[in-house]
Amino acid sequence: MIFITAKFQVLPEHADQWPQIAGEFTRATRAEPGCLWFDWSRSLDDPTEYVLVEAFRDDEAGAAHVQSAHFRAAQDKLPRHLARTPRVLNTKVDQDGWSELGEMAVE
Repeated sequence: MIFITAKFQVLPEHADQWPQIAGEFTRATRAEPGCLWFDWSRSLDDPTEYVLVEAFRDDEAGAAHVQSAHFRAAQDKLPRHLARTPRVLNTKVDQDGWSELGEMAVE
């Protein structure tokens, strides 16, 4: 799978509304057949920073995502709400989903 983590530095005046601003893009991406997950989190230390954790089944699914109409729409809409260009980590992982964290097993 393709595993991606991206940090978005949102302008302070848009930070509280970011989930709604990115909402259409989020819903459309989650509906893609190759999307495994697409989850936003807000930093506990910086209320203007959001972290996106996303995964796609394979290269084909990743390519379909960046070629989609909703991705192009997000490229037009989202940057005007950002303080800087998002930072990203992108890697391939040889598994299909999450593994359990054995060191914190819940009995």
